[in-house]
Amino acid sequence: MNTFIDRHADTIRGVLSCFDRVVRTGTLPDLFHAEAMARFLGARQIRLFDYPRWAEPFRDTIRTHAEQLAREHSLTIEFIRRLKAFRKEDRIKALLAQRGDHPGLVHIFSAMEACPSFKPWHDKRSGKTVLRGTEAKCLHYCFYFIDKDLGLCYLRVPTWAPFRLQFYCNGHQVLARQLQRTGIAYTLLDKPLPRSPTGRGPRRSPMRGMSPGSTGTSTAWPRPTARCSPSSPPASTGAACRWSTPPMWSSTAKPSSSPCTTP
Repeated sequence: MNTFIDRHADTIRGVLSCFDRVVRTGTLPDLFHAEAMARFLGARQIRLFDYPRWAEPFRDTIRTHAEQLAREHSLTIEFIRRLKAFRKEDRIKALLAQRGDHPGLVHIFSAMEACPSFKPWHDKRSGKTVLRGTEAKCLHYCFYFIDKDLGLCYLRVPTWAPFRLQFYCNGHQVLARQLQRTGIAYTLLDKPLPRSPTGRGPRRSPMRGMSPGSTGTSTAWPRPTARCSPSSPPASTGAACRWSTPPMWSSTAKPSSSPCTTP
């Protein structure tokens, strides 16, 4: 197949590919839907109407863990009373201008947000009690941190069962760090602006372990997430966290003799 890159190989100095925004969702398969939660509680002789009482200790554990992390890093958890009062990204950008971009925990936000939950319901006709899915509100923590491979990331942690996590990183940040390690000069604005790589003919430099079409995960999972998400709920319940990645947009830059932006 005669691609654009093949047709213009003599004028293209290099090809850089990366994901745009990467979002991964972490769920506990034994807990994440009503039937699974009902089976889980039933196997442990816990009444379905005691579901809130069962979940409360985990809520307190996550809150205590977040407060402990804040103390260890000399941070103050910032509670957001109005979700649209400001852009979290702008606040993080200002903090990074002060602390620098070295790896570590940057900031912790907390806010009351919608979350999936369950409620017990008793069917008088059948005499059976079941759990039904519903939407509730609980305290969420959003941990912003810098990973040495992925750059700026965040992990969103709810304090209520079924404890569905959300992890985010920007593929352009990953590419920028890989360019830095390989000695390719670039200017990072909102997205990396690579200067022309040296060499003849097109050269592909995709994000290692996270390149579009790749299933590798060697650099896709930063260690700080284990620190931000306490192991108590999974460890105590005996459930393992499963991570899934929805379809993502990818970006490709084709540098010529002058700097160009990734779309």
